[in-house]
Amino acid sequence: MILTFKEEMKKRFEMTDLGLMNFFLGMEVHQAEGIFISQTKYAREILKRFKMENCKSVSTPLVVNEKLSKDDGSKEVDLKQYRSLVGSLLYLTVTRPDLMFATSLLSRFMSKPSEVRMGTAKRVLRYQKGTLDFGVLYQPCSDPRLIAYSDSDWAGSVDDTKSTSGYAFTFGSGVFSWNSKKQDIVAQSTAEAEYVAASAGESSYMAKEDT
Repeated sequence: MILTFKEEMKKRFEMTDLGLMNFFLGMEVHQAEGIFISQTKYAREILKRFKMENCKSVSTPLVVNEKLSKDDGSKEVDLKQYRSLVGSLLYLTVTRPDLMFATSLLSRFMSKPSEVRMGTAKRVLRYQKGTLDFGVLYQPCSDPRLIAYSDSDWAGSVDDTKSTSGYAFTFGSGVFSWNSKKQDIVAQSTAEAEYVAASAGESSYMAKEDT
């Protein structure tokens, strides 16, 4: 008789079969024709924690072409609250690649938050309010292909004119790897900024492949 993997595990170890996983470390997992991963419950908890559960939603996490700087002239805000908010958003990016750029931008000002940056962070919460059910869907694919996307905003940082790289990888269906990070060098042209972004994505893929 040939035992299945599950039966073999039960035979060797004392364990209980709880069925399909539906919740893990704040992530909700729905399994039907595919696997849909989201953090709806956690997103609602963030809104409640920062008293934004009744706020009006917006269609984008940031204002178009919005720039943040270290010296914006506004008053400083509570450091602990700002760090708590940005930290919560960072954990939400586990299943929300659409929040990655905005959250990465806000995390650059953890040492000296201001009213302007807190206002920007609250706008991200307002966007989150209207997209609570967003997540990542993985479905079976007959012809899976690895596809990578990369982009950059040339000289997007007001303080040091550095660009921000962004990349995302898909394999057949949903995105499985994404990132947004300020580049280490000052790009001299849009082409150079794009090249650095593409190179960062390739390096990340090669590192994952090696492991």
